[in-house]
Amino acid sequence: MVLKFRWETEFKETEIGEIPKEWEVRKIEDVFEIIRGVSFTSSDVFSNYFNNAVALLRANNINIDGSLVLDDLMFVPIDFVREEQLLRKFDLVVVASSGNKDLVGKFTQINDIPYKLTFGAFNFCLRPIAIDKIFAKFVISSKIVKNQLEEVVDGTNINNLKKSDLGKFRIVFPPLPEQSRIATVLSWFDDLIENKKKQNEILEKTAMAIFKNWFIDFEPFKGEEFVFNEELGMEIPKRWEARRLGEVAELNRGLTFKSEEAVFNETVGYIPVLKTNNIKSRFEIDFSDLMFIKSDKVKDSKKILKEKDILIVGSNGNPDLVGNFSVFINFCNDVTFSFGAFVYLLRVQNPNLFSYIYLSLSDVSFREYIMSVIGGTNINNLSLNDLKNFVLPFPPSPVLQKFHSLVEPLFQKIILNQKQIMTLRKIRDTLLPLLVFGKLRVEEI
Repeated sequence: MVLKFRWETEFKETEIGEIPKEWEVRKIEDVFEIIRGVSFTSSDVFSNYFNNAVALLRANNINIDGSLVLDDLMFVPIDFVREEQLLRKFDLVVVASSGNKDLVGKFTQINDIPYKLTFGAFNFCLRPIAIDKIFAKFVISSKIVKNQLEEVVDGTNINNLKKSDLGKFRIVFPPLPEQSRIATVLSWFDDLIENKKKQNEILEKTAMAIFKNWFIDFEPFKGEEFVFNEELGMEIPKRWEARRLGEVAELNRGLTFKSEEAVFNETVGYIPVLKTNNIKSRFEIDFSDLMFIKSDKVKDSKKILKEKDILIVGSNGNPDLVGNFSVFINFCNDVTFSFGAFVYLLRVQNPNLFSYIYLSLSDVSFREYIMSVIGGTNINNLSLNDLKNFVLPFPPSPVLQKFHSLVEPLFQKIILNQKQIMTLRKIRDTLLPLLVFGKLRVEEI
């Protein structure tokens, strides 16, 4: 397969900037059908599937990076849903209203529909009707749409994107054959990224299955004598003990500073600080929305991140996010990172312990513990002491070493994949504005 590019030299000026002279500017409403989501009350939705139910996408099912979360779906009766509100392949679901301004305008493209799927009233569906269906995703994610979004989305508590405003947004509109070529090039990167993400899901599920077999069901130790442990409230092998998280790992709170000391653009003499909103999933940190602080403010080496440090959300307005964590993987090796006050750092000094502690935090028992300690007066706040006091069943060193040797290759592959994902995203994000705005033309594929 041959790829042929050329740099464009002839442009015309438009209301959204320079574009190739034969390209056009169109409104979103001219090339998409804009569909409003299903209206319902809390009594109309259910957390479990039932006959003639339709799965419902809400704003919280769309991550800030555009990925789709399908493990926390609600369901509505099919009678609530008009035919056009049933999602189709290549539809774009856009967050129209949220208490989090960063989420408004974020979207996901529907690629696989394993069951009937609709979307809630705080979302819009953009259905491509006169635009290449794959190119649509890339043009909607372009900077020109983001700029128009910032101009119209405003609110004190709830930030709203109006259907009339969304429809009037201008987009770049190349000839359809070139839209297809651009989409093909950028989709190669998305496909590679998606494949590596799926590999990581399988690798992590494999590691978790081994963990549960060893440390939840105790299958390899069934022949040993078991004793009841008061702290754990369960029987464990006699040679094991209960250990608190703070006893087996180093835990530190994040950097405290005044808001006026921070800047939001990369500046000489400043270092990036990761905040709670940068923590996305177990091996996913969003490096696109960073805060920067003067490097001389970070005097404590414990506030400087190292590879495989675990960052844990300590405070958030959404209780479901408290206790979420990400493993720090730095693909910018020449950049030093710190972390903010509402984030805790967990550093495993013994490399044989990393996989065991990571999987212990991934187990449902950790989530249950977090929910039990963040109620009361400290609503949605996880104290450092509470985090340190999470109790784990702790086996003898030879068991931990054997488990580590079994699952560590899985984690090494996950981390390698994640670094490649970051590199692929960086290349794609560099190419996207060049291709979508016609600076770099795709002449042949």
